[in-house]
Amino acid sequence: MSIQIGVDVGGTFTDAAVAIDGEIIRGKAYSTKDVTSGILNALRVVQDQVGATDEAAFFKDVSKFVLGNTIVTNAVDELKFARVGLLVTAGFRDTLRIARSSRGPSRDAHQIRPRSDIVDRTDIVEIRERIDAKGEVIVPLDLNDVRAKLEQLAASGVKAFAVCFLWAFRNMDHEAQVGELIRKEFPHIPFTLSSEIAPVYREYERMVTTVLDAAVKPIVATHFKELVEALRNRGLRTSVKIMQVDGGFVSAEEASKAPIKMFNSGPAGGAEGARRLSQALSVDRLITADMGGTSFDAAVILDGEYRVLPRAEFGEFPTTLTAVDIASIGAGGGSIAWIDSRGLMRVGPHSAGSEPGPACYGRGGSRPTVTDASVVLGLLDPDYFLGGAIKLDKARAVEAIRTTLSGPLGLSDEQSAAGIHRLTVHQMANAIRTITINRGHDPRDFTMVSFGGACGLFAAAIARECDVSRVIVPVTASVFSAYGLLHSNSVFTVVQTTPFSFSQNLEKLEEGFERLEGLVQAWFDEDGIPTADREIIREADMKFAGQIFDVTTRMPAVRLSDDRKEDVRKRFVQDYEAEFGVGTAWTESDLLVTNSRLKGIGRFEIPNATVRTGVDGLAKTEPWSTRRVTDPMTGGSFEVQVFRGLAIDQMENGPLIIEEPDTTIYVPERATVHRDNSANYVIDLASSSGSAAQH
Repeated sequence: MSIQIGVDVGGTFTDAAVAIDGEIIRGKAYSTKDVTSGILNALRVVQDQVGATDEAAFFKDVSKFVLGNTIVTNAVDELKFARVGLLVTAGFRDTLRIARSSRGPSRDAHQIRPRSDIVDRTDIVEIRERIDAKGEVIVPLDLNDVRAKLEQLAASGVKAFAVCFLWAFRNMDHEAQVGELIRKEFPHIPFTLSSEIAPVYREYERMVTTVLDAAVKPIVATHFKELVEALRNRGLRTSVKIMQVDGGFVSAEEASKAPIKMFNSGPAGGAEGARRLSQALSVDRLITADMGGTSFDAAVILDGEYRVLPRAEFGEFPTTLTAVDIASIGAGGGSIAWIDSRGLMRVGPHSAGSEPGPACYGRGGSRPTVTDASVVLGLLDPDYFLGGAIKLDKARAVEAIRTTLSGPLGLSDEQSAAGIHRLTVHQMANAIRTITINRGHDPRDFTMVSFGGACGLFAAAIARECDVSRVIVPVTASVFSAYGLLHSNSVFTVVQTTPFSFSQNLEKLEEGFERLEGLVQAWFDEDGIPTADREIIREADMKFAGQIFDVTTRMPAVRLSDDRKEDVRKRFVQDYEAEFGVGTAWTESDLLVTNSRLKGIGRFEIPNATVRTGVDGLAKTEPWSTRRVTDPMTGGSFEVQVFRGLAIDQMENGPLIIEEPDTTIYVPERATVHRDNSANYVIDLASSSGSAAQH
C-alpha cells in the first residue's frame, strides 16, 4: 500500500488529505496546543475510514508527508515570539525605529503610528566594524568587543541572537566570525545572520527579516523535534517536509534553519492546490477564497500560476523574502464579534480558536463568533456539524449574541447574527479587492474557488460583492490546503544582491548566477533529489536607471552572454508593462539588475488519485429536509431545501443548502448550482432562478 499525506494545521481545525491506493481520503480534527495531538487525531479519522487498525503498518507505508502550519504566522501576527538580542554596525542602532518612516493612509500626523517594536532598544548593541559598499574592510571586527556584548545580552535574558551588519551582503566575513563565536561560546542560544537569511540590499527589510527569523527559532526548535519523534515512534520512515512561504516544501531540518520562511505555510498550500485546479479545469483566471476557523486568505491565479512577491510583507513588517502573494485578514469561523468604543459592531481579528472556541461548541467559549451567527441564522445544522461528529449548542450561540450584541444594540438576535455575517463578507471582499483591483485586475474576469471549512456559507455573497459571476467549491474544499500540500513539490530559493548595468558584459551577471547555482545543487544533493527530478529557474530583479523599486523577470535557462542582452531586455519590458500598463516602459534608459535569484525545484511524484465522494453513479438526489433560514444579506426569512450532496451533473436553483460531512454550502436566490464531472460544486450567480445555466 502506498500512502502520501498532506496536513494543514489551522487555528481551529487540523486538516488531512491522504492519498491511499488511488483514493484521496479527508480527515478533520480540532487543533491542539501541542499541535502533534491534533495532527494524529486528524490522521486517525482517515485511518478509521479505511479500516487501518494497525497504526504502525499505516505509517510504515507513508512515502510523502508534507505539513503546513500556523506556528510562525501566529507568532508574527500576535507579536508573541522570543526576546532577541540584535548586533548592528556602530552608528546604526535605530534602523528598526527609523524604518521607512511612519506612514499611513491618513494625512493627519496624529493618526500615523510607527510599526510595532520587534526588538527592545535596550537589546540592540553596536559593534565596532565597517565594510564598505565594495565589500572591503574599513574597520576590522573586534571579537573581544563582540564577546563582551554577547555576554551582556545573554545575561539580560535574551533567547536568540540576530546579527545584521551594514554591508554584510557584499562581504559576510564579519558576520561569519560572529556566528562562529556564538557557536563556540553560546551553543545553547540560536542565532541568525543577515548574510545567510537575506544577503540582499535594503538594510531595513534585511534587518526585519533577520530579527523575525531569530525570534521564532526558539519556538520552532522543540516543536518539530517532538512532532518528528512522535511520528517516528508510530512507524514513519520518510522524512517530514514543511511547506514554505515560496510555495514549496523542504525537510523539517532545513526548515528549522530559517523558520521565518514558514510564514503563511498553510495558505501557500491552498494557493498550490488552486494552481493545480486551474490547470485541471483549464480556467486561466482564479481568485482563491480560503476561510477557516481563524483567518481568510485570498490569492490570484493567472494563466495557471500564482503571483510571487520578491519582497513580501509579513503582517505589518516588510521583508526580503520571496513569497506567494496572499492577502490575509482575521476573518474566520472563530472570529469574535464585539462592540467598539463608538458603539459599532466589529468582527475580528481576534479569534476564539479551537479552545475555548465559539460559544456553540460548548467548550467554555462565551463570546459570539461568526460560527455562532451561522447557527442562529439557520445556515448550520447543530446536529450535522462535521457530519454529526460534533453537536453544536444553538442556545449557547443565542445567549452569546444576545448578551454581547443584541441587548446593547437594541437588535433582534437574527439581526445581530446577520450583521456579523455581512461584516465578515465585506471584510473578505475587501481582501480580494487588494489582490485584484489594487493590482490592476478586473474581478469580473475571474472565477472564484472557495475552500476552507467555513467558506461555503459565504462564497456566493463574497463573489456578488466583487462582481464575480461563478464560484467553484472543490470536492476537497474543507481540506483544500492540505490537498495542495499533498500535491506540492520541494522548492529551495536563494537570492543575492548582484549590482549590474546593461552597459556591462552580461557574463559578469552569469558569475552571480553560477555562485547561487552551487548552493542550489548542494541542496539538491543534501535532500537526495534525483537528477532527473531537478529543475532550476533563474530570475532577476530589474529596473530602469533612476527608479527605486524593481520588477522580477525570468531569465533564460541557458548561460548568459552578450548575445542574450536583447532577449533579456524584451522580457523585462514585457513584464514591466504587464505590471504598470502598455507604454509605461522607459525603453531609452539603461537597465539595472539589483538581485539575482534561483529557485530549485525537486519534482515529486503527484498522486494519481480520485477523491472519495460517494456520488459516483448515483441518480439525482432528493432534498434531505427543509429548514427555515434568515438570509443574512437580504434579511428575508424562508424555508429552504437541504441536500446532503448532489449527483454528478445535477443542477438545482437557489435558495438552498448543501450539507457535506465536512462543509456546508449556501446557494442564495437568483443562483444555480450543479456538480461537475470532477464532483466539484459550481455556483452560477449570473443565472436567474428557474433558468438553466449553460456550462
